[in-house]
Amino acid sequence: MTKIMVVEDEENIASTLKYNLVREGYDVMTTGDGRRALEIFKQEKPDLVILDLMLPGMNGLDLCRQIRQFSIVPILMLTAREEEVDKILGLELGADDYMTKPFNLREVIARVRAMLRRMEMIQSNTTSNMVAEEPGNGEAKNGANRETQNQIKVGDLLINSSQHTVTLGDRSIALKPKEFDLLAFLARHPGQVLTREMLLERVWDYDYTGGTRTVDVHIRWLREKIEPDPSRPRYIHTIFGVGYKLDITEGATPLTVAVPAKPGV
Repeated sequence: MTKIMVVEDEENIASTLKYNLVREGYDVMTTGDGRRALEIFKQEKPDLVILDLMLPGMNGLDLCRQIRQFSIVPILMLTAREEEVDKILGLELGADDYMTKPFNLREVIARVRAMLRRMEMIQSNTTSNMVAEEPGNGEAKNGANRETQNQIKVGDLLINSSQHTVTLGDRSIALKPKEFDLLAFLARHPGQVLTREMLLERVWDYDYTGGTRTVDVHIRWLREKIEPDPSRPRYIHTIFGVGYKLDITEGATPLTVAVPAKPGV
């Protein structure tokens, strides 16, 4: 049974989350203390963590940082604060997603399912690749096919979907899980303009009714890691008024397209 750890010091929220997650078939453990949560995490090894930002003992940001030192388990962060800097800091420290209180329980369940689905896909791809590389396996003998299936190359950028690694030339690039998912999705659609809403739906894997700032933040982080000059992107280009596209160019400035005016404007 899939294990979910809820770290929330407001008892009514913790009990409500547990009740609804158990109804969905999950094994749920709860705690309201950050330090205790770290102990439980190491003992129980949950498959997903729902983490409140404000906690006694150890706050959610510090706990997220600690977990990310040894685990890539999906983390959904909860915050009662509206400040964008708190949300961005949570994502930067390794949270995969965030929700602001008060939240819709159905949306929580939808995001939990989506995050677990992505992790299953990552684990499945890794397992398939290991089986393919076993001696005597027919696919392992065909290195070209294996590379075609598992790797995407764009200029000097090499993305390995099965190993979840990215290299730029001879340099390894460390990406957080969501940064990798975003870059891989862009690379699978080279030259195609992808709207922020499309990226939220396909990369974050749920219908997102809030703003699209999350996409812009992750694009900025990716550029800081893979672009020789983030202010003059070579790989990830902004299509103003539309979204983004990945297309290797030597150009120094972001590409633009004309957005047709609405009738009567």
